[in-house]
Amino acid sequence: MGLKPGEKAPASGQYGVVGPRGGKINKEVTVVKGEPMPPTQKPGQTYVMNDPTNNKSGRPKN
Repeated sequence: MGLKPGEKAPASGQYGVVGPRGGKINKEVTVVKGEPMPPTQKPGQTYVMNDPTNNKSGRPKN
């Protein structure tokens, strides 16, 4: 399940855009932990973590 635009990022890192049917879109954004995810280009698109930041804020909570 992906993050919707406006939801807070659970960790800092690079997030890829995923289409409404699950297909990856060739676009990536960098978001800092706790910041809202930016708007997408089309309705129904979400974000998935591609590459976490290599510091404490990029690591998910266990």
